[in-house]
Parts: sequence; structure tokens; C-alpha cells
Amino acid sequence: MRSIRIVEPGPLATIQDRGRYGYRSWGVPLSGAMDIQAHRLANLLVGNDDSAAGIEITLGGFLAEFRCAAFFSVTGATGGPLLNGRRLEPWVAHPAKEGDLLSIDTHPADSRTSGIAPVTALRTYLAVSGGIDLPIMMGSRSTYLRGGLGGIDGRALRAGDELLLRTPTRKPRKGAPPPALIPDYGHEAELRVVPGPQDDRVSDKGRADFFEQEYEVSARADRMGISLLGTPIELPKGADIISDGTCPGAVQVHGNGLPTILGADSQTTGGYVKIATVISFDTSLVAQAAPGDRVRFTEIDLWRAREIYMQNEFRIRTLLK
Repeated sequence: MRSIRIVEPGPLATIQDRGRYGYRSWGVPLSGAMDIQAHRLANLLVGNDDSAAGIEITLGGFLAEFRCAAFFSVTGATGGPLLNGRRLEPWVAHPAKEGDLLSIDTHPADSRTSGIAPVTALRTYLAVSGGIDLPIMMGSRSTYLRGGLGGIDGRALRAGDELLLRTPTRKPRKGAPPPALIPDYGHEAELRVVPGPQDDRVSDKGRADFFEQEYEVSARADRMGISLLGTPIELPKGADIISDGTCPGAVQVHGNGLPTILGADSQTTGGYVKIATVISFDTSLVAQAAPGDRVRFTEIDLWRAREIYMQNEFRIRTLLK
């Protein structure tokens, strides 16, 4: 039996894949990995399909035991995983033996002397060859905590959980992915957005404030959304609209004039003005934005957003060759 056992889950660790598509009309959020780029690459590095279930680890403090030989990779926010106390390079596939202990921390104590770059984000992704084998619920193994769906009984991982692994179908990839595929994490992020769909309800001054200022990530930041602090956006007709569809990456402006970027577990409809939508590639930067970090918005058109998306998909497909 192939499996890994959770020794310590840290503050929050959940099972996630690419998400629960096709059920938003029923009011079911997408869920899935917040940093979908890091999740996909972690899977591809170990030879999995990029939609395989892995573990999303928030703020480190994670320890797991391999109950079988397997390959694993760690991506996203990490100062480098430790296997039996030995520091390893992130964004690379590594072998593990039965009984090996893997620890993941976003803020390793030896980061200044280890040569590992300082950590600049908060969510880490662990993929193991074969992928985690759990029942599929509404087309996904992803955990939606608020709804109690997916994962293990819809809950976060606990110490003692044993996760079965599926049988690997491909060999792991040698080396790291091309640098262009790895998001440029940092405490200051530039988020490219396509304006709309309700940007016509924003005044010229409000639009200028939105694109010219630097916002601070507030303490209200989780998988549902990330609220920002800054100069309020001027809305001559107010923030309320007739409720319509939302999506991860949408930037809602609430009654206080401040924006919130919706996350993977966001609601499926909303009654607030949506001034813009973050392009899919940059949602990885949103996922890794911690309270106190700074973000700026840059306008691009839909055609440029599509071009960035297609370039990324082309680079990802090259990993499968």
C-alpha cells in the first residue's frame, strides 16, 4: 500500500487539485489550489497529471512520513524542504524512501546561512508521485472547508491522517521548470487586470486612484478573498448592483470603497461593483500575498491577457515532452 502519514499539519493543510468545475450554477465554489501555477508544476515535476490531488500547506509547520518509496516535489512558498533534516531544493523532484520524514516550513531558521533565498510568500504545495487517492466529489478531490466538501470529510488535515497514493503513470521530470513558469513572488506584487465588468460605475478619479496607488493587504485575507487597504474608490452610484456571477480573481469594491480580490473559495454570485479581474497567471501572486504585503494594479486588454495565458500553457505543455 502506497501512502504518506501526516505527523504535523501546521496551521492549515488541505487536499487540493485544480478545482470543482461545472457546479458554480449550483452555488458550489471552484475551490482547488489558490496558487494553481505552483500546484500544477509540483504535479508535473513528479510525473503526475497537472490536476492530481496534492497538499496545500499554509504557513509551514508541516511534517509527514513516507510509508513507501516515492518521488515528491515542493513548490510555492518555501525556503526549501527538509528530508530527514537535510535541506533540499524546491521546484525539483526528489526521491524518498519508506520511513523518510519530510518537513516544510516557509520560514526556516537557517535561511540566512543555508544559501536558500528568503521566503516571500505563504502557501506551499506538496505533490507526491501518483497523486493522493481520495473519493471524487462533484468532479474534484479538493477540500472546501466552509461547505464540508471533498478532501477527508471536508476538513483540514490532522496529525495521524494517512493518505493513500495512486499508482504513478509517468517518470518524474529531471531538473527545475523554466524560470518563466515560476511566479515572481515578493512582498510587493504588480497584478495585471482586465477592467470590468462594472468599471463604468467608477468615477474618473476612482479609476485613477485604483491604478495609481499601492494597496496594503489587510488581515482579512483567506481562501475566500483578500481585502485591501488604501484610498477608497469613488463610486457615484454606490457599490451595490443586482447580484451577478463572480469568479476567482474578480476585484469587488465594497460599500467602504475598498477592493477585495476574490479567491478560490469565493462565492459564486455577488452584489458589489467589480472594477476589474486579475489575469489567471497573476492569481498566483494573489494567493501568496500575506497581510502587510503591497499590491498595485496594471491595466491590460483582453487580447494581451489571452496571449499571456497561451504562452504559459505552451510552456507547461513542453514539460510533458
